[in-house]
Amino acid sequence: MKNAIYAQSGGVTSVINASAYGVIKAALNSKEIDNIYVAINGINGIFDEKLANMKNEDPNQIELLKFTPSSAFGSCRRKIKTEEEFKKIFEVFDKYSIRYFFYNGGNDSMDTANKIHNYAKKIGYDLNVIGVPKTVDNDLPETDHTPGFGSIAKYLSVSILEGTLDVKSMAADSTKVFILETMGRHAGWVAASTALAKRHESDGPHIILIPERPFKKELFFEKIIKTIDKYGYCSIAASEGIKYEDGSFVSARGYQDNFGNVQLGGIGSTLANLIKTELNIKTHYAVPDYLQRSGRHISSQVDVNEAIEVGTMAVKYALDEYSGYMVAIERINNSPYISTTKLVPLENVANKTKLIPDEFISADGMFVNNKFIEYALPLIEGEYYPPYLNGIPVYARLKIETK
Repeated sequence: MKNAIYAQSGGVTSVINASAYGVIKAALNSKEIDNIYVAINGINGIFDEKLANMKNEDPNQIELLKFTPSSAFGSCRRKIKTEEEFKKIFEVFDKYSIRYFFYNGGNDSMDTANKIHNYAKKIGYDLNVIGVPKTVDNDLPETDHTPGFGSIAKYLSVSILEGTLDVKSMAADSTKVFILETMGRHAGWVAASTALAKRHESDGPHIILIPERPFKKELFFEKIIKTIDKYGYCSIAASEGIKYEDGSFVSARGYQDNFGNVQLGGIGSTLANLIKTELNIKTHYAVPDYLQRSGRHISSQVDVNEAIEVGTMAVKYALDEYSGYMVAIERINNSPYISTTKLVPLENVANKTKLIPDEFISADGMFVNNKFIEYALPLIEGEYYPPYLNGIPVYARLKIETK
């Protein structure tokens, strides 16, 4: 028999299950794959032998994966480090006759997929490994963008638009500054995407803070004051990963996750306190946190379609005997927007970060320019609404039966 395993890893997105749908449907429809298992909680599901056979699921619930945010099968943040761990993985692969492995994640997940691919070659195990891209951060190299980015960009653009209208209404004798805290550890794509809401110079955001440029407090304060003097209020989008000129994170929490990443949070409150303390201006901030990456009710149609496509193509490439690659998105045309897929070596993506290029960033480092807008705008086009019942979205409820 020739079976396959799919798993999800790292932080979730509103469209990661659309990629799962693409993989699962393509595998179920394939005459070459006998069973498609999903590992529960990422690579941990392989160690624990918690593998759900998708043939046992209700087809209607599988269809709902297209609309379901977060990780329907559970995720993880586990690095594979020891020989014993690799041996255990391949013992399970052999036990379940696994010949195809699809890992859906970001930079660290592509590193795990690459290591599994290399270990299979080392021991002579017949395995095709394909990485399926995912990250709201949009920081994977060698792909035009990543599934998940278009939808978080749409969610946050709508959020900054509405938040700016709120602060504008209160600015006469109350709150004059609104801060929207966004995800983005090393790259500022997510915060930068809020610029898509700006249709007039008075619209927010007026300031965008990104990790690609050092945070300079005095220049920041100066721009706030000028903006308030001009419009009466100031709207700001700030990435969680902004740093001081010495390279230290402005919002570091003082501990690390399982991948060794410094945990960040609180940039909104940090900046609000600075503005209140040093400028004596009333400031409100919003922390969308998990909501921004799981807001499936307003996902971009382009994003959902591409998420399904990279999952579908991962199976096609694996059946064509490719291994050690990630499915990437290639932009063919901008207006109208057209894209296709291609393969890039996992080793070119693993543990690497794509930053916003200098040509997309404004001269003062606190905004983006039209080149960025032209790049990002097609990615938020269209809506792919989930079905609703009694006013609430209907999401997948899988049995997830494991042996």
